[in-house]
Amino acid sequence: MSSPRPTARRRRKILPQINTITIGAVFIALTAIGLVIATKQQESNVTRADELGGILNDKVGPFVNYLMVGSDTRETSDPNSPDYGGIGSTNETGGRRSDTVMILHVDNKLGTASIMSVPRDLWIDIPGYGKDRLNSAYSYGADVLVNTIQGSLGIPLNHYIEVDFASFKNIVNALGGVDICFEYPTRDINTGLNVPAPGCYTLDQYQSLAYARSRYYEVFRDGSWVIDGRADLGRIERQQIFLQAAISKAIGQTTANPMRTSDLINAAVNSLTVDPNLNLIDTADYLKPLASGGVQRYSLSVVPEMIDEKDVLVLGAAAGAVLAYFAGTAGPPPVG
Repeated sequence: MSSPRPTARRRRKILPQINTITIGAVFIALTAIGLVIATKQQESNVTRADELGGILNDKVGPFVNYLMVGSDTRETSDPNSPDYGGIGSTNETGGRRSDTVMILHVDNKLGTASIMSVPRDLWIDIPGYGKDRLNSAYSYGADVLVNTIQGSLGIPLNHYIEVDFASFKNIVNALGGVDICFEYPTRDINTGLNVPAPGCYTLDQYQSLAYARSRYYEVFRDGSWVIDGRADLGRIERQQIFLQAAISKAIGQTTANPMRTSDLINAAVNSLTVDPNLNLIDTADYLKPLASGGVQRYSLSVVPEMIDEKDVLVLGAAAGAVLAYFAGTAGPPPVG
């Protein structure tokens, strides 16, 4: 079965630069959808990662770190879904992979919040499994990912929040699609993304995920198909665009039509996995204002290398200052 094609919309305009909301704020906003609209009645339906009990740092100190993971797994996916082949892979445990890994650092002394994206292709020591890409750590379980971040990057983690992108299709469906604009015809033959002409489209649940997952993103420009050479960094930017569009539409719909809130509640709650000690309602109250902005974004300095015949990223010289801040051993570094 071929992937559903995006639904064309009348307006056509160039894709705007997304610089008003950082990827960190957008990811927090995505999480806030699930948390904020998760009422006390719905709280019991949220999945708890019990394997994280005793692994996370439960000490109350001058800062709190949230590990925020966007997962992509076959475990919760319908094998009859048109995009099933693009979820996970046969050489990953259970088809599990982490497509987005971020750390939200809340500095209680300064009253600030900062976020750092950790590339999935980062070459890192995975305790008990040797060196590999970071997303391989998640394939062994959330506990292994947490131990990898804490042990190999030296960052203590207090809480864990995971958004299942496969289940997130239900949110897209509840929204009636997500609106994305394209400057050129666009495709990814691996995920099934297919945009035949420039313009703004309402992407359905399958094309939305094909867009957000795309790592072999091509545009038809000057008579030929050109691949986005930014790889992981380009995918992160597209996820930023996608998540901002989804959040904007969700906020608009729940404000204009409260009757649709129930569908969004069910879809969002089913997309979340959190640690055993996370209080959803309290966390929602805290994250909601952060979603509107005010989150400082830090980039982790990385350098591309080829190791064991794999294209990977290794930590750059400037990474130490950012890691130290998120570990709570140094003050905030300058943003450059």
